[in-house]
Amino acid sequence: MTTVAQLLKSKADSAFHTIDAAASVFEAIASMSRNGIGALVVTRGAEVCGIVTERDYARKVILQDRSSRSTQVDEIMSRAVRYVNPQQTSDECMALMAAHHIRYLPVIERGVLVGLVSIGDLVKNLIAEQQFAIDQLEFYVHGEMQATRSSSHAAGRAIALA
Repeated sequence: MTTVAQLLKSKADSAFHTIDAAASVFEAIASMSRNGIGALVVTRGAEVCGIVTERDYARKVILQDRSSRSTQVDEIMSRAVRYVNPQQTSDECMALMAAHHIRYLPVIERGVLVGLVSIGDLVKNLIAEQQFAIDQLEFYVHGEMQATRSSSHAAGRAIALA
């Protein structure tokens, strides 16, 4: 079972991005665009106080005809931050995301933000785990077939020699 710590280590880019709660939504969206990401962890000093996503922007700014330059992040962020610790498993992350209809989980260890796990990270990990299992099964099946062929071939030769 893969832990969150292992997931973070295996990510090609383990960087995560934050934004201050008092920043404008425009700054948040510009940061997401610049970094090719869909969410930012919102902080007040060193404390995690929310998460803001592209979905929040679409639903709480665009669809309500608000200005991204004059709206602060803390006005649209999700305050109920679900998070995980590095020792939790990828299955626990998936269950939490499914239960709460979320796509991002901050990773907090001893009160300190140490990473961010996305649904994409979990899906990539699941695919890699499944491919590993497939490869192991194929090796087992083909190894057995090779051993069977070799044994049959050797037995056939032994009978022919007798």
